[in-house]
Amino acid sequence: MPVEQERTLKTVIECDKVSKVFKTPEGGDFEVIKNLSMKAMENEFLVLFGPGQCGKTTLINLIAGFEPVTSGNISVEGNAVTKPDPSRGVVFQSIALFPWMTTMGNVEYGLKIAGVPKEERRRRAQKYIDLVGLQGFEKSFPVQLSGGMKQRVGIARAYCNEPKVMLMDEPFGALDAQTRYMMQEELQRIWEAEKRTVIFVTNNIEEALYLADRILVLTNCPASVKKEYRIDLPRPRNLVSPDFLRLRKEITAVLGSSQ
Repeated sequence: MPVEQERTLKTVIECDKVSKVFKTPEGGDFEVIKNLSMKAMENEFLVLFGPGQCGKTTLINLIAGFEPVTSGNISVEGNAVTKPDPSRGVVFQSIALFPWMTTMGNVEYGLKIAGVPKEERRRRAQKYIDLVGLQGFEKSFPVQLSGGMKQRVGIARAYCNEPKVMLMDEPFGALDAQTRYMMQEELQRIWEAEKRTVIFVTNNIEEALYLADRILVLTNCPASVKKEYRIDLPRPRNLVSPDFLRLRKEITAVLGSSQ
């Protein structure tokens, strides 16, 4: 994202000196996030990149409102995050579809709970089923779908609620390499068609560089921001271009010294 464009965009998500401490079974404290500050801009694709178990998922849960912060503040469009809200869609690594519901049933579920009339919710659900390329699978149950198709249903379900923010916690981490790359391409296409502010968690450097407008490299636990990278490579990105490989090497080295 060019700097001059960023100046015209508003801040959508802001974390201000956020810390999160959990109580251990022994009664002690375990600090997962420490004094972390970051912003995500309107329609930005922001990637949180860091080692496993460094606190990335906890940060997503805090932004989603699933967990309270221990100290600091998180706001979305200037409003403090205190609980989950439909304006923040979440896609998890574990594919949490209702096994007794069809693709259509899963995608329209949030609208049904919200009391949206059947005709309207079916129209909106169909729009996002088409967007993720699942036309013809509206009546299929999750057991009849591949891993990649299930994640498409999850993405369509999150988009169908038309949230301002999409939080994606390693959504492709459980997929095989070929399907994962295909889903990265699909997600980029979907994001370009239906712009949202996206915060995407991964510990895969190629995935981070392929998708991000900006990458925040996190330290080992307790997590804080180690370094920021603005990724100005043209889309779709060439994974073997000199600039891509240079950034891959540089960010990998920073991650290796991420304390």
